[in-house]
Amino acid sequence: MLIVFTNARVFDGVSEEMRDGSHVVVEGGLIREVAASRPSLRDATYIDCGNRVLMPGLIDAHFHAYLASFDIARLERMPPSLAASHAGRILEGTLERGFTTVRDAGGGDIGLRIAIEQGLIRGPRFYFAGKALSQTGGHGDTRRAEEVQPCLCGGHSGVFTQVVDGVEEVRKAAREELRKGADQIKIFVSGGVLSPTDPLWMPQFTAEEIAAAVYEASTRRTYVMAHCHTDEGAARCVESGVRTVEHGTLIHRDETARLIAARGSFMVPTLSVINVLQTHAKSAGIAAESIEKVKSVGDGAYRAIEVCRRNGVKLGLGTDLGGHEFHPLQGGELELRGRIEKPIDVLRSATSVNAEILQKAGQLGQIAPGAWADILVLDFDPLQDLGSFRTPQRIPVVMKGGDFVRNRL
Repeated sequence: MLIVFTNARVFDGVSEEMRDGSHVVVEGGLIREVAASRPSLRDATYIDCGNRVLMPGLIDAHFHAYLASFDIARLERMPPSLAASHAGRILEGTLERGFTTVRDAGGGDIGLRIAIEQGLIRGPRFYFAGKALSQTGGHGDTRRAEEVQPCLCGGHSGVFTQVVDGVEEVRKAAREELRKGADQIKIFVSGGVLSPTDPLWMPQFTAEEIAAAVYEASTRRTYVMAHCHTDEGAARCVESGVRTVEHGTLIHRDETARLIAARGSFMVPTLSVINVLQTHAKSAGIAAESIEKVKSVGDGAYRAIEVCRRNGVKLGLGTDLGGHEFHPLQGGELELRGRIEKPIDVLRSATSVNAEILQKAGQLGQIAPGAWADILVLDFDPLQDLGSFRTPQRIPVVMKGGDFVRNRL
């Protein structure tokens, strides 16, 4: 089936200048042509964009399909069938908001991908890390200090994480997640907000453990993403070959940012989750010690983006949101980033840069011949108004792989 979008202002995911009066031909799930003059094609369906902006589908590079609540203890007790039902609802909403691709940063599994591919769930393209790897007492260890276990004979395994210690345990766990179809490996290299026993500044995993995960990922021609807030942790990450530093809220040294840039690594800020936890911590069920941590990362997040941008670090875009009441805020990530960056840079982060992170440059995040036909048509100019990404009604067309999710034109 041929579909031709006519009379569009095209943001191609890269160029600063939009191409007015452009025409985009879609065939077989791919973009066949971007033309300056209207093509005359037999048996084609023509859609007049009315000089609206046409752009690539958004990519959320830090996403959790199973994070139906910020109450991790509750999620750990949830039956898997119920958790999958929550994930299905979250994924469907994500696609409706114009995010045609997500990178799940912990918990997502092959079952969700198959359900999307078979049409059981109407969701975005789904790249997942499986269970994230944490050391004992690290950010992925959800056990509280006062918790007593009946048996100490094995590591803790939760919905989102697997606790491993030492090079060989890291190696085996990484191999197992890759065997189960993981697209990348996720590790924790600093403390975090929701974890109960680790301060934010705490270094986690040794250089040797990090290197083991990186090596195992490389055997599948993929990479490691690392939860990390601090300068020290970010430096250890990239020196060991980690591809993406997630959050990075306390990266405040120019030398750290220069090192990240020199190694060709990326940083993926996640302002939405900070904004939610700052304003809705109690209603979200966040523990008192975590509320104190939120203050630290919130104050530093914008400064970290400024430092990284100034030193040439490529910035992706992620949200890290949880809870059905907060996932609808996903599109607001672009507006939050727009408070400190130019709109064009935010749009690139959400499209072509995120595609590069996912090792899908040229396939995702661009309006170009040969790219997958993941397309949005907007009722607003994103170079002037990033805030309207909060409102799905302002996105009359959402297409994924040449199929319409929504078409109101």
